[in-house]
Amino acid sequence: MYRKSPLLSPLRSLFRGPLRIPAVALVVTGLLLSGCDSGAPGHSAAASTTATRSLGPLPADLSADLAPYYQQKLSWHTCGVPGFECATMKAPLDYAHPVAADDLKLAVARKKAAGPGARLGSLLVNPGGPGGSAIDYLQYAALGYPAPVTSRYDMAAIDPRGVARSEPVACLTDAQMDAFTAVDTTPDDAAETAKLVATDTGFAAGCAKRSAKLLAHVSTVESARDMDVLRALLGDDKLSYVGKSYGTFLGATYAGLFPQRVGRLVLDGAMDPAVSALDSSRTQAGGFETAFTAFAGDCVQHTDCPLGTTSAEDAGRRLDDFFRALDAKPLPTGQARTLTEALGTTGVISALYDEGSWPTLRAALTKARQGDGAGLLKLSDEYYERDANGRYSNLMYANAAVNCLDLPPALSSPADVERALPSFRSTSPHFGTGLAWASLICGYWTVPATGKPQRIEAAGAAPILVVGTIRDPATPYAWAQSLASQLTSGHLLTYNGDGHTAYGRGSDCVDTAVNLYLLEGTTPPENQKCD
Repeated sequence: MYRKSPLLSPLRSLFRGPLRIPAVALVVTGLLLSGCDSGAPGHSAAASTTATRSLGPLPADLSADLAPYYQQKLSWHTCGVPGFECATMKAPLDYAHPVAADDLKLAVARKKAAGPGARLGSLLVNPGGPGGSAIDYLQYAALGYPAPVTSRYDMAAIDPRGVARSEPVACLTDAQMDAFTAVDTTPDDAAETAKLVATDTGFAAGCAKRSAKLLAHVSTVESARDMDVLRALLGDDKLSYVGKSYGTFLGATYAGLFPQRVGRLVLDGAMDPAVSALDSSRTQAGGFETAFTAFAGDCVQHTDCPLGTTSAEDAGRRLDDFFRALDAKPLPTGQARTLTEALGTTGVISALYDEGSWPTLRAALTKARQGDGAGLLKLSDEYYERDANGRYSNLMYANAAVNCLDLPPALSSPADVERALPSFRSTSPHFGTGLAWASLICGYWTVPATGKPQRIEAAGAAPILVVGTIRDPATPYAWAQSLASQLTSGHLLTYNGDGHTAYGRGSDCVDTAVNLYLLEGTTPPENQKCD
């Protein structure tokens, strides 16, 4: 039995990043399948520069010690809804030193194409995170992606190592996670700073205690190599793939490692692999500021806007006042937990991922200003994948584990944060302080980072489609532009809209262009923009 994530709308996109977790982005998983198997503190802060080194490809020939993984036979069985199959795939814990006794068991799933039209092979999907369950997302993708695509591709997914059904990383008890998410992330004095540091170090220590075997081997590079094993086991010469949010980093990493095996890759809501963790956190803070400005501009047009009806600037001032009031006195929520400033901020940010959630945010803020914090707490719980029984999925644990391994920490001490605060506040007046302090956690991680910022060129790869949304709050549009320019065969498709990611979110223009690429390999015209 596996704990299920909350049942959320497949079109709702949430960011799982700087709110007490390292900077990263995620598009939330859709409907669920069931029955599938399953350094020391004080690192120096990452340089705030763009990388010049590039990720190089792996040798094209398969080494003898990896052959057993590529030649294993998957035992498929029905699971969840009719038409879906699940299996367990073995992967080496350490690709550099494969030892059968240490092998990981990774959960995979698929839904075979039913036609009409000639079969195009498998289309792997990943919703992001890191930490989002690709198998949970598969049901939405297989049933919700356009029929011309799902009728010709076998839709497939693998829960990345450390995630959901695939040897999940564990860190805290549910009660400890409640305390972690509620702690003040805008400390006003030394005591509050010490409490914040203690919860960060406690989180890192909990992960080290409960997941010692995994923590050094949940990198994006290793997950990309796992995808290549699955590609071979599915019988595909090349990988076709749709990755959303962090899934774009996973897909681009695959392309960098295996350019000769790239089929049709869609990277939607792109991350920039060349930026440091510090630059990533600060830029994402600006993305949330942009999203809030768009929300506020819409809100003040409504007579029931809880932030006033004058201007977006005035709405921002009222939001600041609300956060200050929460900091001084948390709100009741109808349950034992109160709405702290940290939880309230998470609730606001969680609703900024999708303009369809703006009415929900207006209602939650209205209730909060009347003294009831339940609506914002619900939004925060959705963000953290906390269910009605108080149980958390492992999304946040995997999220931290992957990010802290992929990049050196953005900031490593309270003094680092204090120095970074002016730039964060300038980039994001309403959220910058909290997001700066949230960038601290990897500074206390017990396993040194194995990755670093690097360009991904994937020379020799087939054309790769990068999709960027101009007002994307979690993966700013500039990152899509950067990734498309780095990739030797990159092509950029622009959506002039709001929300996180674009494909399958209501734009006929975007869907038509992506479908044409997936079905025929035809890339959009240069500089195509969809409104």
